[in-house]
Amino acid sequence: MKSRVSIIFFLVLIGNTSVFSQNPGGIARKQLFDYIWKFFSGDTASGGSKDLDDKSWRNLDLPHDWSIEGKVSPKNPAKGAGGYFPAGIGWYRKRFMVPGEWKGKSIAVYFEGVYMNAEVFINGKSLGVRPYGYSSFTYDLTPYLDPGHENVIAVRVDNSKQINSRWYSGSGIYRHVWMVVTDLVHVANGGVQITTPDVSSKRAVVQVKTRVKNETGSAANIVLRTRLLTGNAKSAGMGQARVELAANSEKEVVQMVEVPDPLLWTPETPHLYMAQVEVLKGNKVIDETKTNFGIRSLRFTSAGGLQLNGRTVKINGGCVHHDNGCLGAAAYDRAEERKVELLRSAGFNAVRTSHNPPSETFLDACDRSGLLVIDEAFDCWRIGKNKQDYAVYFDQWWKRDLETMVLRDINHPSIILWSIGNEIVERGDPEAVKTAKMLAGTIKKIDTTRPVTSAIVENGKDWALLDPLMAAHDVAGYNYHLYNAPVDHQRVPGRIILQTESYPKDAFANWKLVQYNSYVIGDCVWTAMDYLGESGIGRWYYSGDVPGEHWENDLFPWHGAYCGDIDLIGRRKPISHYRNLLYNNSEKLYMAVREPEPAPLEIKETWWSVWPTWESWTWPGFEGKDIQVEVYSKYPKVRLYLNESLIGERQTTEEQGYKASFSVPYARGVLKAIGVENAAATDSTILQTSGDAANIKLIADKKEMAADGQDLIYVTVEITDKDGIFQPNAANRLHFKIDGPGIIAGVDNADMKDTDKYAADDRKAWHGRALAVIRSTRHAGEVKLTVTSQGLSGAYLNIETK
Repeated sequence: MKSRVSIIFFLVLIGNTSVFSQNPGGIARKQLFDYIWKFFSGDTASGGSKDLDDKSWRNLDLPHDWSIEGKVSPKNPAKGAGGYFPAGIGWYRKRFMVPGEWKGKSIAVYFEGVYMNAEVFINGKSLGVRPYGYSSFTYDLTPYLDPGHENVIAVRVDNSKQINSRWYSGSGIYRHVWMVVTDLVHVANGGVQITTPDVSSKRAVVQVKTRVKNETGSAANIVLRTRLLTGNAKSAGMGQARVELAANSEKEVVQMVEVPDPLLWTPETPHLYMAQVEVLKGNKVIDETKTNFGIRSLRFTSAGGLQLNGRTVKINGGCVHHDNGCLGAAAYDRAEERKVELLRSAGFNAVRTSHNPPSETFLDACDRSGLLVIDEAFDCWRIGKNKQDYAVYFDQWWKRDLETMVLRDINHPSIILWSIGNEIVERGDPEAVKTAKMLAGTIKKIDTTRPVTSAIVENGKDWALLDPLMAAHDVAGYNYHLYNAPVDHQRVPGRIILQTESYPKDAFANWKLVQYNSYVIGDCVWTAMDYLGESGIGRWYYSGDVPGEHWENDLFPWHGAYCGDIDLIGRRKPISHYRNLLYNNSEKLYMAVREPEPAPLEIKETWWSVWPTWESWTWPGFEGKDIQVEVYSKYPKVRLYLNESLIGERQTTEEQGYKASFSVPYARGVLKAIGVENAAATDSTILQTSGDAANIKLIADKKEMAADGQDLIYVTVEITDKDGIFQPNAANRLHFKIDGPGIIAGVDNADMKDTDKYAADDRKAWHGRALAVIRSTRHAGEVKLTVTSQGLSGAYLNIETK
C-alpha cells in the first residue's frame, strides 16, 4: 500500500520590505527616484555618456511604458502575441546632485522592473545588463558618484528582439526606481527574512534572519535589535544580539522572538505586524528598517488539502497577467491596488501571477486584502515557445532570477506557493525532471516554508507519463486536466493537486471536483481578468469571420484576450457572478441574457470563450423572437416574470448547476427574476429595456487624489436614456477634457477589436460604457473632468488633489 505524502509548513511572513524609516541625520534610507527623467524613443550610441545633450528629449516621470502609447498595427513585430503594439529600443536619463550629507554613505540604485535587457550607466560607466524584464535588481553607485556635482544615470532598454513574449509585455522602466542610502554598516538589501517554527492561537515563535553588511576596512562591533509591533504600534516582542563583523564582510544573524496571543493572518482577517530592525554602534542607531509581516501556518496534505491556521481552505483562484489595461505595463500603485480590489470583489481568494513575478505593490495589496498568491517565475525553461523568449537566457540567468524572486517575495504572508514554470515545452523529457528538481532545490535553500509547483499540461501522450515530473514538485499543477484527478488519485494517492489553469465554461464541473475531493486544493481559471496580447483568446465570432483559435490565424484587429471574468475596464462579466455564486455566499441571485444570433449569421465559440452574455433586456429587432435568459441562483427555485407576467419557475439546486434557462419571446419592458425558498419569494433582480441614448453618467472610484504625480482615479462612463436607464447598446464617441492639475493617463472601453489608441482623449463607448483614468500631478488643486458626445447631454466631475 502506498503511503500518503504530507507537506507541512509553518511560517510568519513579511510584506513590504520597502517601508523604511529615516536614517540618523534625517536622510531617508529609501528614496523614490521616479521623477524628472528624460526619454528618447530609439537608439543612440552616446546615450550612456554623462555629457550628452539631452535637452530635446521628452520629460516624463516613472513608471513608464512606451508601447501602450503607440498605435496597434499588424505591421508591428510583436504580432498578435504582443497585442500588435510597438516595441523597439528606448533610452532614459536622469540628472541628480549628491548631497554633502551622503559623504561616507553606501549609495545604491534599485530598479523594481525594466522590460527588458536593461543596461544601466552612471556617469558614463556601464554597470551591467539585466535581461529578464520582471526581475528587480540593484547596483552599487558609491564608487562612481561625483559628490557636490551633477551626476547622470542612464538606462538603455532593448525590447527590439521580437517575439519574446506570448502576451503583452510593455516596454520601458515600468515599475518604480529607488535610491537607497545607508551607513557603511547596514542591513543588506533584502536582508530580512522572517518565518515561524511554531504557530498557534496562544503563541508564535518568530524567527528573524538578518544579513548585516560591513563595507568598511575595519572590524565593527554592533548590536542588532529587533522589535515586533502590532498593527496599532504596540510591542509584541523583542530580540537583541551582539555581532562582530570582520572588515568588508557580511553575516547572517538569527533571532527567535516569542509573540503571545498572536493575531493570525487569514484571508478574512489579514492582520499585519511590523518588524523594526535596528543596527546600533555604541548607543547610536546607524541603520533601521521597518517591515510588515503576518503570522500564520500552512499545511498541505492529500488527506486534508490546504490548511491555513488549521482550517481547510479551497482555492477559488484566477490567473492574472501584469498589464493594467489602458495604462499598459505601467505599475502605478493605485492601478496595482485596484487590480487586487477587483479580484476580491469578484469573489476570488487567490491569484496566480502568470507567468512572472508581479510588482511589489501588487503583493503588498494582496497582504492587506487577504488574497492568496501563487508566485510564478518563468513561462519557459531551456526550450522556448517563441524565438526570443526566456529560453535564450535560461542557462545563464535562471539561478539569479529565481533567487531574486524568492528573496524579494519570501516575506509576503499572501504567498502560499512558488511556481517554477508554465507548460514547459520539454515536460515529457527526463531532462525536465532534473531541471524541476534543480529549480525547486534552489528555492528550498532559501525558503522551506512553502511548497513548489508548476503548471503542467498534457503533451499529446499518456498523461501518466508526466508522473515523474509531477513528483519533482510538492503540489502538482494541472492545466485543463482536473477531470483526471480521481483516476490519478487512485494511482498516486499522496499527490496534492491544484488546477493551475481551467476553461471559464467549465466552472461548475471544476467547482464540484474541488469541493468533493480533499486532495484537490483548488482551481485557477484562465483568466481572472482580460489582458492585452495573446490576441483573440477567449473570443467568440460570427460565421464569415476568420475562424479558429488564437494560435491558428492572425486575428487582427483583436489585440487582447477576452477570456477574463473581469473585462479591461473592471466590469464583471456574467461568468464572474456565476463563479462567485458557486464558491461564496456573498451573491445568491443573478440574471443575464444570452446574445441572440443575428440570423443568418451564427455565433461561434472558441476554447476559452463563453457564449456572449449581457446584463441587457434591450434587443431591438428581435421583437417576438425567443431569447435565452439565464438565472444563476443559490435558492432552491427561481421564477421569471416579464412585465409582471409569469414566464415560468425552475429549480436551481446543485443538480441543475445552480442555473436555470428560460426561453422568452422578446418584448420591451421589465424582466424580473425572483429567488424562491420555502415557496416564498426572498430576493429579486431586474433588467429593464432602455430608450435611446441621451445622457452621460460619470462614476469615480474615489473622490480625491494625492498630489504626488502617481495617484489615479478611475472614472467609469455610462450612457443612459432620458430616464437614467443604462443603454447597453450605446457606441457614441466620447470626448474627455481635463482642467486643473490632472492628466488623462488612459482611456478604454473593453472592446478588444477597437484599435483606437489607449493614450488619447477620446474613445467610443462599447456596450454603453467606457473608462477614463485620471492621474494627478505634483500640484494640489481641483481637477475638472468634462465628458461630451454629439447628441448627448454632457457631464462633468470635480476631483480634489491634496
